[in-house]
Amino acid sequence: MAALVVASLAATGCANIGTISESGLDACDMPEASTDPNPPQLPDKTSAELPDPRAMTGPTTAYTHTDQIVPISNIPTEYQTLPSIVTSSDGPEQTVTDTTRILALNQNGGLAAAVYALGFGCNLVGRDIATGFSGLSSLPLVVQNGTELNAEAILALQPTVVITDTSIGPYDVQLQLREAGIPVIFVPIVYTNGIQGVGSQIQQVADALGVSELGGKLADRTNQEISQTIQAIDKMAPSSEADKPRIVFLYVRGKSIYYWFGEGSGADSLIQAIGGNDVAMEVGFEGMTPTNSEALVKAAPDVIIAMTLGIASAGGLDEMLQLPGIAQTPAGQNRRVIDMSDYEVMSFGPQTAQVLAALATAIYDPDESYRPDEPPAMIKNRLQEIGQDQSK
Repeated sequence: MAALVVASLAATGCANIGTISESGLDACDMPEASTDPNPPQLPDKTSAELPDPRAMTGPTTAYTHTDQIVPISNIPTEYQTLPSIVTSSDGPEQTVTDTTRILALNQNGGLAAAVYALGFGCNLVGRDIATGFSGLSSLPLVVQNGTELNAEAILALQPTVVITDTSIGPYDVQLQLREAGIPVIFVPIVYTNGIQGVGSQIQQVADALGVSELGGKLADRTNQEISQTIQAIDKMAPSSEADKPRIVFLYVRGKSIYYWFGEGSGADSLIQAIGGNDVAMEVGFEGMTPTNSEALVKAAPDVIIAMTLGIASAGGLDEMLQLPGIAQTPAGQNRRVIDMSDYEVMSFGPQTAQVLAALATAIYDPDESYRPDEPPAMIKNRLQEIGQDQSK
C-alpha cells in the first residue's frame, strides 16, 4: 500500500540523493516556538447560512494557509535525556546517544514533521519523498522510486539516528544501517487510526529522541488544535445524515489506475472529521482497494477528494473525469473534485488541523478557500515536471 500512496510523488527524481552542505545546516532557521494551540481559522458560518454541499458544482483546490510547522520548543536539548533506550517496533532494543544528525523516513512524511515540531528541524539531514513542507524541502532525498531507501545515500549523510516505520524499505537496508552502528527505531504505523493516531506517533518519536516531556506537550497541543478545528467544522456541516455530502477519496495515477482509500486507510478518518459520509465505508472497502466503474457509479459520491499530483498525472481534471465510472457519478457530473497537495493531505502530523480546515472550507464554503498567488514550491515544481513529461 505504501508504495502506491507515494507513487504520484515517485518521479521527483534522485539527482540530489545523499548530498548536503554543512553551510546549509548552519543556515537553518527555525520559527519561534509555542506551546499554545493555534487552530486554523474557518469561515464563521453555520450550515443554515451555506448552500447545500451535495448540490455544489466545480472543482476546488484545498490549500492550507501555511505549511510552516511551529516547534514546541526552540531549545529541545534542555529537555533531553540521553542515552534514550527504546524498543523498536520490529523487536530490538535501540540506544540513542546522539541526535545531532537525524533521519526520519516514512511514506507520508509524518515522522519528519514530528521531529521538526519537537524542535529538531535543524538536525534533520535528509528526507523522504513525502517531506516537502517549509524548512525541509531543500534537504537531499535518500529514497528512489518513491519508498525505496538508498543505503549509500543514507550512509553518506552520516546520520546518528534513524526513525522510520514499515511503510518504507526495503527492510534489508534498515538492517544494514543497524549493522553500520546506527540506531534504527521503527515506530508503529498509525495511519489506520487516522487523526486519532497523530498524538501517539508524536510521542513515539519524542521518546526515541529523549524528549518524552516535549512529546506530551506537542501531542496535547496538536490534539487540541484538531479538536477545536473539528468543533468549528461541525457548525458548517449539515447535522442530518441525509444532508451530509457523500465523499470518496480516490487515489489517481495515470489514465487508467485509481483506487479507493477505504476503511482503515486514514482517509476515512479525514472524511468523518470534516462531516462527510464515507461511501467507501458504506460498501465495505477496506484499506486501499482497486475500484471499478460499476462500484463507483453505485456509490454515487457527491464529492471526490484526490491528490493534486495524481490528477496531474492523469492529464488534468478533464482527463481524470473521463476515467471509467467517474463521469457517471454526481461528483463527476458536477465536476465536484477537491484536490490537495500530496505532501499534506495524508501526512497525519502536527499540521493535521490545517489539513482538516482546508478540506472542510473547500467542501462547504469554497468561495472562502485560501488561494495563494501560486502553489507551494514543491507542488509547483512537480506540476511543471509532469507537464513537461506529458508534452514529450
